[in-house]
Amino acid sequence: MVSKSKQVILACLLIFLLLGCASEKAKLPIDQNSVEPGTSVTFKGDRIKLIGTPLSIGKPLPSGLLMDAMTMKDVDLSQEKGSILFLSIVPSLDTPVCEAQTHELAEKSDKLPKEVRKITISRDTPFAQKRFATEAKLTNLQYLSDYKEGSFGRANGLLLDGLMLLARSVVLVDKKGIVRYIQVVPEITHLPDMDKAIQQAIELAKES
Repeated sequence: MVSKSKQVILACLLIFLLLGCASEKAKLPIDQNSVEPGTSVTFKGDRIKLIGTPLSIGKPLPSGLLMDAMTMKDVDLSQEKGSILFLSIVPSLDTPVCEAQTHELAEKSDKLPKEVRKITISRDTPFAQKRFATEAKLTNLQYLSDYKEGSFGRANGLLLDGLMLLARSVVLVDKKGIVRYIQVVPEITHLPDMDKAIQQAIELAKES
């Protein structure tokens, strides 16, 4: 477990780094590696445990209650069959790294087949997600909030201990609700390999 004082220091460092100038987006490193859900990630060398039950490739997406930012209705993605789910999971949309990740998915969405649902998940409130989507003009994505209890993060082993934010990751789920691709970014200040995930989603659509 992370001590309370270290939690505060990590949280302050995270906000300081990720709330930096938005012009730094172009310089953000892309991480091609991944760690297993339920293990740990790093923030500037400090290791942070991922809490919850790890999701696995080849297994059904676990149940976890989310709220749709536009409709304010509850959503359980484990029950959403018939579409390929492209889950772009970020700690907070009000940070340049998360904004860059979300922009990349939205701006490259025309590469994805129509049966791929493009979804951004964070622990921001639905109101903050809706504001972000409107101000950033990224309304071609679905925004789901895990703000209540972090149940989605806990159900998938993607909740950051202490900070209680979601680990930066990308998850693809096929039409039958089976997890087919996972990247949990080892260093949370880096971007995931969105190009690889997009290509994987295109391949999934071909076999569906």
